[in-house]
Amino acid sequence: MFSSRSAHRAASPPGRAASRGRSTLLRTGLPVVAVGGLAALSMAVPAASVTAASTARVSYVHPDVVGPILKTSQFPAPVTTAECQAELGINCYTPVQYRVAYNLNPLYSGAATGRAITGAGETIVIVDSFGSPTIASDLHTFDTQFGFPDPVLQIDKFGNVPPFDPTNSTMVGWAEETSLDVEYAHSIAPGAKIILAETPVAETEGTTGFPEMMAAEDSLIKSGQADVISQSFGATENTFPGFSSGNFSSLLDLRYAFKDAAAHGVTVLAGSGDEGVTNFESDGETLYPMRVTSWPASDPLVTAVGGTQLDLDQAGNKLEPDVVWNDGFGASGGGTSAIFSRPLYQIGVSKVVGKSRGVPDISMSAAVNGGAWVYMSFAGIESPGVSDPGWYIFGGTSEATPIMSGIVALADQQAGHRLGLINPALYLLGGLQKAGVPGTGIVSVTSGNNSFGGVTGFNATAGYNLATGWGTINAAKFVPALARLG
Repeated sequence: MFSSRSAHRAASPPGRAASRGRSTLLRTGLPVVAVGGLAALSMAVPAASVTAASTARVSYVHPDVVGPILKTSQFPAPVTTAECQAELGINCYTPVQYRVAYNLNPLYSGAATGRAITGAGETIVIVDSFGSPTIASDLHTFDTQFGFPDPVLQIDKFGNVPPFDPTNSTMVGWAEETSLDVEYAHSIAPGAKIILAETPVAETEGTTGFPEMMAAEDSLIKSGQADVISQSFGATENTFPGFSSGNFSSLLDLRYAFKDAAAHGVTVLAGSGDEGVTNFESDGETLYPMRVTSWPASDPLVTAVGGTQLDLDQAGNKLEPDVVWNDGFGASGGGTSAIFSRPLYQIGVSKVVGKSRGVPDISMSAAVNGGAWVYMSFAGIESPGVSDPGWYIFGGTSEATPIMSGIVALADQQAGHRLGLINPALYLLGGLQKAGVPGTGIVSVTSGNNSFGGVTGFNATAGYNLATGWGTINAAKFVPALARLG
């Protein structure tokens, strides 16, 4: 999940568990390129003599990974999961493995539904500040690597989007986010059209950047071009102006795009965050010492996507059941909103959420230890202004959200129409699954928690919980079930 914040070097800011983060980095020896909650691992063994002062990227560092960010080079092609384990001590996965893990191939072949379901005829809108100058060619390279068809990719600029500056760490971070979003939405729904909506102002804690993003979304909704909207960004509810005095108008005034989405049958998704049950204060560096949630994930008109950690073999088969993402680099965002009351569709889980809107609703792969291969060729990825094209590993709910957007596009095609707000159907399917009804496609996640930054989180349990929502999915069953109910 990306939130562009003030740049700083690799040091432990107030409020973070410095010893835990440093030990994680040193124990794994992972070369980390981290931006705004979007954690990227550069695939090479770090040089032993590199110092923090000479190699730290001046960019937002993913929480819980502190200390030196080591300068390394990319890999020219994805390596196997076993090679990742041997060289980096982590798992890494391709979209081909995810297709097996989520049982998507029966949909593509038509075995699950009697006709091929690829997202054909549907449009996924991805909203990112600035975008990427090389996204079209990078997506083609990504597709060629894995044997995917090139999609229709439409790039729309909303407002005066400045030229890409490879020495600007914020722009580079958003280009990385764009690459992940577009490549993984496409990998899950290969037949869907993708509209990349580029906006001219970076989203930060509070309201900055959100007006431009909401205007872009609303324009595409009203013009009839959007079927599913994927948002890999967010800001802590508490950072919006007026929050401390109980005046939530600065946030509520931004909801018009979601209201229009509901009216037009458009599904809106957002990542639940990468800091577990806490999140960032206005400085973008200090974690709140208490449970908080972020918007837009906390909005009742949005489907909040949390994170899980997968354990797969090279073919994509699950070696162990999914667990809550909490791997030392980040954790699945979850908790209850301080602004929004419990929506009607959550009445069946009122014992969990109380009187407030609870997040997330569902979860998909987000772990860095189990991250996704992404191809990027723009300059500035590892050193400001320097070109080093290649393959990198990313994690975070920035990964989970576009994956889920592809799932919804598949369900839209299966249904033959837009599904709009999927939460009522999702909660009905969750309740049926908990009652033992087969065929829902809901898969409970029952292990792990989202404690983070010294703040105690929530445990995963069968049924709904505030770490993974209803858990995760078996797509071959979930997509037709969601299409029927939506």
